[in-house]
Amino acid sequence: MTSIDENPQPWLPDPYIIRYPRIVAVSDRDGRNVELVEFFECTGGAMWARLHYAKSPLVRSVRTVASSSRYLLNPGHINLDLEGSRFPAGICGVEVDESEIAISYIGLGGGGVGASGCRSLAGGVIRTECDPCGGGKKAGATIWLPRRERILIGVDDTDTPEEGATWTLSHNIAKAVETPESCYLSHTIVQLFPVPYRTKNCVAVVCEFATTDPAGLIRSFQALLERYTLSEKTGMAVYAGFDPSDLEEYGWAVKRGEVNPERLSALEGGNLQCLIKGRGIIGAVAAIPFYTRYEEALLLCDGKR
Repeated sequence: MTSIDENPQPWLPDPYIIRYPRIVAVSDRDGRNVELVEFFECTGGAMWARLHYAKSPLVRSVRTVASSSRYLLNPGHINLDLEGSRFPAGICGVEVDESEIAISYIGLGGGGVGASGCRSLAGGVIRTECDPCGGGKKAGATIWLPRRERILIGVDDTDTPEEGATWTLSHNIAKAVETPESCYLSHTIVQLFPVPYRTKNCVAVVCEFATTDPAGLIRSFQALLERYTLSEKTGMAVYAGFDPSDLEEYGWAVKRGEVNPERLSALEGGNLQCLIKGRGIIGAVAAIPFYTRYEEALLLCDGKR
């Protein structure tokens, strides 16, 4: 006969707290636009928060990207008129300074647990001020996160007809260069127009990072790409900025047909750097505006069914 002691039950250190693995905040240079990226493990909790947090006047939009919720926010502070079931939790404060971004949450009951205990213990948080939570209490927290900038790295043409694949190499490099200063946020495969000189599928890749060390990140990524690429036609481009929509017209042109390299030269400078200038640079730049826009990115625009 087996005793209870010989079959111990699992132990829950915090039975009513779910820690977010990581929370990241990205801002533009003026501090007027903030994207809050919450990586989650509990899908139900994240979807509940997405529904209700979107009701805050500080939230311009929210979307789910893989296992993360992305909130586009306006800076400011506001009193939320919370109501059980209808509007039980939300984001009530967004503050941007030179090196940090502070996010304030408030909620009722279980919403207060998520707003205070769960987020205050998340990875990436520098410090926090947190109310006691649980039961039917109203509770909130303010968390301080490093102020990061968005870096988008476009890559194309790293393989040969015999070996290699650009999408796998790009992901493995992005994982390798990830540090506490540079968070790897997303990987997007972008279908380009199938030009005659493609390897096979004619896709490029854009890797997205949130970083406080853009120079170090770019340097490390380029070094590994130059070391492991199999092609002499490799292209690598970097966009350092909050919103790459200024490249969208060019990106669609490369998806729809062959583009003259002279068109790309007019885009260089400012937020865009072309660092490895093989033939693949045309696709590397074209991939950038499609980061996390997966359906558009994968759309084949060759005019055939």
